[in-house]
Amino acid sequence: MPELYAYTDGACSGNPGPGGWGALLRAVEGDRIVKERSLKGGEANTTNNRMELLAAINALETLAKPSKLTIVTDSQYVKNGVTGWIHGWKRNGWKTSAKKPVKNVELWQRLDAAQARHDVTWEWVKGHAGHPENERADELAREGMAPFKTSAK
Repeated sequence: MPELYAYTDGACSGNPGPGGWGALLRAVEGDRIVKERSLKGGEANTTNNRMELLAAINALETLAKPSKLTIVTDSQYVKNGVTGWIHGWKRNGWKTSAKKPVKNVELWQRLDAAQARHDVTWEWVKGHAGHPENERADELAREGMAPFKTSAK
């Protein structure tokens, strides 16, 4: 049974501004890649955090059946949010500990629902540090942003 990985990243030109997300999905057996799929998309006016969330959401939502996978992200916001903060937010009716509405709540709810179907392990890697799969996810995010960058000028 291959191990599944999703390497995700978001990018934004200006914050807010045109943005993109990318995800590299990989099935690995031993040291051999048995299947690989690239996903990307973007929006004309968004934030980096929204793009980071959409990368993870799309990686999870593209899986046809419940799966065990590791999501590797360079976003502390996504990793800390989904593995820690989200539990309190849900308990507090999607409010922060300061009783303020959670930013990007619709994406957090979508991510929560998407990951509930799967057995997910979350890993953080330092961005722009030469991690090959993270660099590829970053390229996909920039490709996803490209059509929106040109139309924003």
